Amino acid sequence: MEQLGLDGMPRRLYTCTPSRLNTWLDCRRRYRFTYLDRPAPQKGPPWAHNSVGASVHNALAAWWREPYDRRTPVMAAVLLTNGWIREGFRDEEQSATWRDRAREMVSSYVATLDPGDEPVGVERTVATRTSVIAVSGRVDRLDRRGDELVVVDYKTGRRPPTSDDARSSIALAVYAIASSRMMRRACHRVELHHLPSGTVAEWEHTDESLARHLRRAEDIATEAADADDAYREWAGRAKGSVPAPRREDGGGALAVPPEIDRLFPPEPGSLCSWCDFRRHCPEGRAASPDRLPWDALAETPGSSGVSPAQGRDGGEDRPAP
Repeated sequence: MEQLGLDGMPRRLYTCTPSRLNTWLDCRRRYRFTYLDRPAPQKGPPWAHNSVGASVHNALAAWWREPYDRRTPVMAAVLLTNGWIREGFRDEEQSATWRDRAREMVSSYVATLDPGDEPVGVERTVATRTSVIAVSGRVDRLDRRGDELVVVDYKTGRRPPTSDDARSSIALAVYAIASSRMMRRACHRVELHHLPSGTVAEWEHTDESLARHLRRAEDIATEAADADDAYREWAGRAKGSVPAPRREDGGGALAVPPEIDRLFPPEPGSLCSWCDFRRHCPEGRAASPDRLPWDALAETPGSSGVSPAQGRDGGEDRPAP
């Protein structure tokens, strides 16, 4: 039974993924478009760098599901080729070029792995809850090293991540906490494996640093939940009276009243160029130039990285930059 919002009654848990929490931090308007408006506003065209990232992640997951004797670099290349996602590229030639680059990326990476070192989980969903949130997400790979678990997250971004990225990631910390609670085994180490450069950015958390991340997640969730409740209260009042008005932008974005719009302000900046909902946001369009779907691909000779930004967290809502 749904918990009632009465004085003295416990509040309903805020159900989320780390991606949802980070979206609230990055841009509250994008948060509303993604998680609250229904039907959601129409997105822009698919991004080529998302296709590269998703293809690489899928191939690596499939590689670990192969029998031991088939876990070879050649098999990784075959899996990448067979599962290649062609969306967002300028043409077939560009798609084929990046397919070949990604194939080399995954085959070189798996050559560094021990195929017999079976992970605890691959694309494993982990979850935990507190008195405030019920949070879940998908871990790229969960290793067992000695007596502890290690969270491994693959990155295909243009910029190699640093230990600071690993340390500050709410997602990786949440995955470590959830993995530890589900598997009943300690998990403090988190790693970002950057396939284009072959580097690993790592961080060894303490119980205290993990607890700080979890408290931060709860603080974000409390802010978002308050705005969600106000939005749903408005939507409930509007339901069944007249059709909700839409903005005249051709994509179906809701024209919410000012008191609701103020709860979900935009955060204009350079990353607005890469937002799926750019067409619905005048502030975002004014803040940064339009981009073609393949503009995030690193076309410089010798550069094989992709994506406009490294990103905050793991990829439970993949594909993402």
